[in-house]
Amino acid sequence: MAEPIIQGWCPGALRPMLSGDGWVLRVRPPGGRLAPPQAREIARLARAHGNGVIDLSSRANIHLRGVTEHSYAPLIEGLDALGLIDENPEAEERRNIVVSPFWTTDDGSVELAGALAKSLTAPDAPHLPAKFGFAIDCGPQPVLTNVSADIRLERNADGGLICRANGAAKAARVSTETAVSTMLALADWFVQSGGVSGERGRMAAHLARGAVLPDIFTEVPAPSVAKYSPEPGPVAQGVLVGFEFGQVPAELLAALLGLGALRVTPWRMLLIEGISAMPDLPGLITRPHDPMLRVIACTGAPGCLQAAQPTRALARSLAPHLPDGTVLHVSGCAKGCAHPGATTLTLTAQAEGFDLIRDGHARDLPLRWGLTAEYLSAHPALLREAL
Repeated sequence: MAEPIIQGWCPGALRPMLSGDGWVLRVRPPGGRLAPPQAREIARLARAHGNGVIDLSSRANIHLRGVTEHSYAPLIEGLDALGLIDENPEAEERRNIVVSPFWTTDDGSVELAGALAKSLTAPDAPHLPAKFGFAIDCGPQPVLTNVSADIRLERNADGGLICRANGAAKAARVSTETAVSTMLALADWFVQSGGVSGERGRMAAHLARGAVLPDIFTEVPAPSVAKYSPEPGPVAQGVLVGFEFGQVPAELLAALLGLGALRVTPWRMLLIEGISAMPDLPGLITRPHDPMLRVIACTGAPGCLQAAQPTRALARSLAPHLPDGTVLHVSGCAKGCAHPGATTLTLTAQAEGFDLIRDGHARDLPLRWGLTAEYLSAHPALLREAL
């Protein structure tokens, strides 16, 4: 099988990406929040100009799929009326910011994210790679540790704000007044010190190659915390609800609107603001230990042009057989777009079947290969044997 094509960029609204089911558009809600009128109109636009399904991404964005050449212009017009379209593709690409969905009105997260977004789209902003991102994680404990980001704004053990380069053991103390300028200075250092090669580059890899951070990033140790494991249920800001493979049918999104504003999370869940009881709606995952929360699968064939096999039917069939604590990633190709990190078990599609990988990424060397979907579904115990 031919190697998958690494685009080096993600789709946007102004720069859509062609897939097997039409164009894919990524919409970046400011601060990760959708007011009810915005969510209502997005549901309508998805039905009118796409395939009627909203995908939740691992960077707290939403994807609209099934867009055609003829439906693209009215879709962009509708999104622009909602305040969700940037001035140009370059500004859109730079505004790659994940905000903790647990922000509060007094922790400064929304204001800092807005100021950072404005600075990143300024003419003199650092020219960063398309996948280079920022995390605003200002709660009492970081929750975005396992979310892809290159520069992180967090709180230290004493409650003060720190700016941290992803992959670094030290951080710099900042205040609400200096946080954005420090993050921009770190981003500029990344570019000037050779972190970008051929329009690509990530902070952790740059540091691993021996790049030395400026002196101010040696002041305080980075916080040492366990990775946050989100699950459906009540939280201080409302309730978290999940969806199979992070897909929200437009009708279900519309049904949620009467409950409250929505915050898009990087865990392919939605946080519904201001309620305490879990909604009883078909299509929601509301149980903390639902096995579908432990399977990740991309669109797969035929929806993705690079996928070698369908993925989601297989993932759904294997979910009930996963051992407790095990996460399974079923990837349509070696890129592993749905989950760039390592998982307990990964099945990577090839032309002749699936490769089985343990504690690795979709591109890693497998324990077994050539496993067909039919064989895996009939022999789910194989997953336990691989552990």
